[in-house]
Amino acid sequence: MRPIQMVDLQAQFAKIKTEVMQQIEGVLDSAAFINGAAVQQFAQEMQTYLGVKHVIPCANGTDALQIAMMALGLEPGDEVITPSFTYIATTEVVALLRLKPVFVEVDKDTFCMNPESFRKAITPKTKAVVPVHLYGHAAAMEQILAIAKEHNLCVIEDNAQAIGGTYIFSDGTQAKTGTLGDIGCTSFFPSKNLGGYGDGGAMFTNDDALAQKLKMIANHGQQKRYYHELVGCNSRLDTLQAAILRIKLRDLDNYIAARTAAADYYDAAFANHPKITTPFRAAYSKHVFHQYTLTLHDVNRDALNAYLAEKAVPSMIYYPVPGHKQQMFANQALGELDLPITDWLTERVISLPMHTELLPEQLEYITKTVLDFVNNN
Repeated sequence: MRPIQMVDLQAQFAKIKTEVMQQIEGVLDSAAFINGAAVQQFAQEMQTYLGVKHVIPCANGTDALQIAMMALGLEPGDEVITPSFTYIATTEVVALLRLKPVFVEVDKDTFCMNPESFRKAITPKTKAVVPVHLYGHAAAMEQILAIAKEHNLCVIEDNAQAIGGTYIFSDGTQAKTGTLGDIGCTSFFPSKNLGGYGDGGAMFTNDDALAQKLKMIANHGQQKRYYHELVGCNSRLDTLQAAILRIKLRDLDNYIAARTAAADYYDAAFANHPKITTPFRAAYSKHVFHQYTLTLHDVNRDALNAYLAEKAVPSMIYYPVPGHKQQMFANQALGELDLPITDWLTERVISLPMHTELLPEQLEYITKTVLDFVNNN
């Protein structure tokens, strides 16, 4: 059996190696390493795939979030509501811009922002909300959008873990995650469902004026070279990465199908186990399984994590410390926030290998190893 990887990028690369190397050679021959043709070609292809008017590539997903907040005109002291149960980048940029992070609760089933917790956290200083489509499952956007509209709040979607995901509204209409709010942000970190071979990111919007502002901020605040109208930054997607991402975008739906098939196998193996809750799939969300995350009951999660490592099964804990308890926010006295579901999840979640190249014998071994521990401890 091939060694099990948490994310097997080598096996994935082997299938597209010839085309990738041809594209890399083409970029090298052109010497257009910055803003080469592939960057705009990729942006246009992403626009078509997502059904969104504008895709603005940038250097990474964290930059995407920062530039989005800058473009929306958020000012120091403005409150930005985010879930605490997410990767730190979501709120790191809030602090970086001297905004005030306001952490709210998540739903125990979907792991995503609880709309009522969001509603209760709104104050006169609240200017924006950042729902996170965690692990590949969409947040409850219909409710979140309605609350945001009611209070005139900007909506920035953190879509770094759910590229290619679909949200289904109550009237049956559908849209890709990341295209529902004012601005959507994503990352092309290698392990993402659509990942490059280095850093990369992008922002999505249907607002023409916002798109222009995002482009300017990402390019030193300029439309015309050397004429700087805004305070901006330097955040570009390399041509090499864009060329690689163009290839992988064509396979994104196939990648999602492979991840879903692996998730289906896991679901069946752990079905109805009293100590294991498998990932929930809400009717409004077409899950893309960036992660496959179990919630454990009456199981020593850390002991299971160690046992899996001994048996050559990688696993990860996303995330052991929620945002409101991170040291970086210690001076804001957030540690006493009452977020019981977030705290409960951080003690019980564990993510199993999830990628496009999982083999049947690997899935069988992984599930057997998990069940051997859970059933005997």
